Amino acid sequence: MNAASTRPLDDLIHDPQFLAAILGGCLFWLALAGIQPAWTEPDWPLRVPFAFVLAVLIYPVLEEIVFRGLIQGTLLKRSFGRRRLVGLTIANVVTSIAFVALHLINHQWYWALAVIAPSLLFGHFRERYDHLLPAIVLHMFYNAGYFWLFTAPA
Repeated sequence: MNAASTRPLDDLIHDPQFLAAILGGCLFWLALAGIQPAWTEPDWPLRVPFAFVLAVLIYPVLEEIVFRGLIQGTLLKRSFGRRRLVGLTIANVVTSIAFVALHLINHQWYWALAVIAPSLLFGHFRERYDHLLPAIVLHMFYNAGYFWLFTAPA
């Protein structure tokens, strides 16, 4: 593990990389708004709160426990999983491929493929802090913005 991975979670809000990841999510939403209209129904989370809670709280926590906790955590215990490929661990890359595959169930291939970058980022912060919380917080933040701004249940 690198020195940054032992960093206390209290440092999360002072971590320039983490703040850049938050800003990156906002920039993605702005770019997406140029392609697809945002806020077609900005009040939908109030009308259908259970769907919003699932997308923003429940799914990110469960997905991070399974993917970054179980899969990536298990792979990181093996020397193969700790090897790096273009600065990323094999564990992170394999976990992210599995994460994309899961999203193929409910999304078009191009949207499923679009989760590769956030997944690699979630994996990076899981390893950087040796903890799931940074990945969960980012995942919740990304889902909150995406689902609130660009989706509404039928």
